[in-house]
Amino acid sequence: MYEGKKVIVVMPAYKAALTLEKTYKEIPHDWVDEVILVDDYSPDNTVEVAQQIGIKHIIRHDKNKGYGGNQKSCYTKALELGGDIVIMLHPDYQYTPMLLKAMISIIGNGLYPVVFASRILGKGALKGGMPIYKYIANRILTLFQNILIDQKLSEYHTGYRAFSKEVLEAVDFTKCDDDFVFDNQMILQIFWKGFEVGEVTCPTKYFEEASSINFKRSSIYGLGVIWYSIRYRLAKWGCKWELMN
Repeated sequence: MYEGKKVIVVMPAYKAALTLEKTYKEIPHDWVDEVILVDDYSPDNTVEVAQQIGIKHIIRHDKNKGYGGNQKSCYTKALELGGDIVIMLHPDYQYTPMLLKAMISIIGNGLYPVVFASRILGKGALKGGMPIYKYIANRILTLFQNILIDQKLSEYHTGYRAFSKEVLEAVDFTKCDDDFVFDNQMILQIFWKGFEVGEVTCPTKYFEEASSINFKRSSIYGLGVIWYSIRYRLAKWGCKWELMN
């Protein structure tokens, strides 16, 4: 518990057997009440490793539902368990669990209802080995989105995110896509509902075992980001567009 609030870490996993234990051991368990791992039908032994290291709440999809589909299971289970602060931490060790306390305290003290760990604040992304084409695409998409959405985030594409219960209950994440554009659809709903997002600087690591999407899927994701950002702006201008459909 933190300030009387139940803290839950959710871990959307796919082929995370080699990095899961290292990630899990660095979680500050004195601050975190529950850990949930959702395995998206991995072909490796991610579930077995999760059981061995003592993760209590393990969900295994009987088919691959995609990154967004995985998160839907994560947040649904976290709300079922009564989570007041819910943080998504990837089990591939690309993001450090050592930032969890900072993210928890920001929400727990009522400063922001949503916190993103940004790889772009500072020089963490390039120092950590982010491919240059991804860095450039990140900067271009973020500029485009900030203009259309009228916000000032340093990036929209981090996978390290913390939410208050009130945010998860206010947005309908079940309507979001099952693929990677899920993250941006969530952000659009968060801003549409009037919530603010805080950011913390986050070092990151790119290495062979860390999950990453290829150029083709990155391009599809980027086009989806642009499309839904345009729809958000049109909706703000009064056009009768559903954000998520």
